[in-house]
Amino acid sequence: PDIRLMCRVNLQLEGYEVLEAGDGEAGLEMVRNEHPDLILLDVMMPGLDGWQFMEAIKADASTAQIPIVLLTARVQREDEIRGWLSGAADYLPKPFNPSTLTEVVRRTLLHQGEDDRRQRALDKLSIL
Repeated sequence: PDIRLMCRVNLQLEGYEVLEAGDGEAGLEMVRNEHPDLILLDVMMPGLDGWQFMEAIKADASTAQIPIVLLTARVQREDEIRGWLSGAADYLPKPFNPSTLTEVVRRTLLHQGEDDRRQRALDKLSIL
């Protein structure tokens, strides 16, 4: 099954706006132009792979804080650890249930909002 189609349809049904890119290079350009709230990233992509994509996103100060959820058929423990160490917000092994996807997206966005509120509070405290 087309994983992008399944993700798009299910997330749109939940009310999310979804942007798509067919490969890593197009994805990088889109992220830099659109600054999405979250990135769903397939590790196995044509051209620039998911690991290279995530490294580029995390190295750019303007995009480094965007949470990334890795989608992957690679279920070895080493791959999961690599994802966490690379800065992934979550790791979703394929195949997955659409309801699991929407729950991971909801939870990741909720945590990102909490992190943003915490940072704003710290910024205010540092001004005092």
